[in-house]
Amino acid sequence: MELGAGHGRDALYFAREGFTVQATDFSATGLDQLRATAGHQEVAERVTAAVHDVREPLPLPDASVDAVFAHMLLCMALSTKEIHAAVREIRRVLRPGGVLVYTVRHTGDAHYGTGIARGDDIFEHGGFAEHFFDRALVDALADGWILDEVHALEEGELPRRLWRVTQSLPPRTEAATGRHHPPGVAGP
Repeated sequence: MELGAGHGRDALYFAREGFTVQATDFSATGLDQLRATAGHQEVAERVTAAVHDVREPLPLPDASVDAVFAHMLLCMALSTKEIHAAVREIRRVLRPGGVLVYTVRHTGDAHYGTGIARGDDIFEHGGFAEHFFDRALVDALADGWILDEVHALEEGELPRRLWRVTQSLPPRTEAATGRHHPPGVAGP
């Protein structure tokens, strides 16, 4: 699943690589463009798209997806409380052992602390507000998860300074034996 898929750059890449992708975004127009491009690239059968506001519950059953990807979605003008709620909802839909990969701008970015302060580490530049993450927020969002990696990278003009965070749910646990089993592997 990709949250905040926009026009589908990443969702389409995943589909071309053979993955089945559920793409969501706030913009119906962006998703229409994603669907059209999926058809032109002959991957339409691997991509579904639905309008969704990340501040609302995901329209999926519990433990129904293997992985969630969100490029720059969580650093939109969401409050810390809304970000925590979104990550709890992602956790709900992930299967045991499932992976969340997200990218966010961090407090080492040149725009952090500049522009119009909106509170809660949100700053507006040119009419666009973003939430900048400090390491404490990344760690808090990984509470109860396995924090696999926090990778620093740069993107675009300025350049934007980002973290790519990879965290996973613990695999299924057999309570009686205390043994952990990878997803899809039955216990004794």
